[in-house]
Amino acid sequence: MTERSILRRIRGTDTSDGAGVKLKRIIGQPGLDMVDPFLLLDEFRSDQAGDYLAGFPEHPHRGFETVTYMLAGHMQHGDNHGNRGDLGPGSVQWMTAGRGILHSEMPQQENGLMWGFQLWVNLPAKDKMTEPRYQDIGPERIPVAHPSDGVEVKVIAGELFGATGPVAGVVTAPVYLDIAVQPGAQVEIPLPEGHSAFAYVFDGSDAQVAGDVLRRSELAVLSKGDSVRVAGRDAAARVLLVAGKPLGESVARYGPFVMNTPEQIHEAIADFRAGKF
Repeated sequence: MTERSILRRIRGTDTSDGAGVKLKRIIGQPGLDMVDPFLLLDEFRSDQAGDYLAGFPEHPHRGFETVTYMLAGHMQHGDNHGNRGDLGPGSVQWMTAGRGILHSEMPQQENGLMWGFQLWVNLPAKDKMTEPRYQDIGPERIPVAHPSDGVEVKVIAGELFGATGPVAGVVTAPVYLDIAVQPGAQVEIPLPEGHSAFAYVFDGSDAQVAGDVLRRSELAVLSKGDSVRVAGRDAAARVLLVAGKPLGESVARYGPFVMNTPEQIHEAIADFRAGKF
């Protein structure tokens, strides 16, 4: 196997979104615009209600997919098609916005820890105007693999060690893994060779990724290859490992719209204002 290495590393920047939710933006910031096909990665984590209570009131999306992975807390989503759902700890929602949807995500708690991720995944030009759809996945549907002593892998998307993630029918053939490693434990994770990939340490002080130390809140963009090694160091850690097939297409984005040309962005804005979503 050809092991991947770290091409570059970057730390998240503190910002806010929605109605003032405080979060850490890792992909989609000036230092790292995108990792094709991934357009944005946010981590939201706070036990201060004022940091998240305002939530994300109704807002539009077109041309890409949003992936919400909850680690703690409860968030309710709803849309203008009548869909409703509650995302609790360990839940995942993979939403394909396609041609357009009006969507909201609002906290269902007034105190306690709210913690999770939102990832934006681009859609190819031929699929940008597809019908919107949801994949709402409870924690009981996410398989857990134990490939070696002291290693636990939640397989949200992709196939790994005999486990198949519940996310299906996504054109970028994603791999989305939550990897927990105990001190001194290690695992070699196979990845499709042509996929773009990144790793992000989100719990514990650090972990060893691709032969290098990656610290908490630090993201590593990985080189090409068909595997990556993840190991624990002095304390337990958790690592988000995500990979997807790059699209190699032009990207035009404006807020919640991601298309291929500026003209398509203007069309999206006009359609939104005309109530066509």
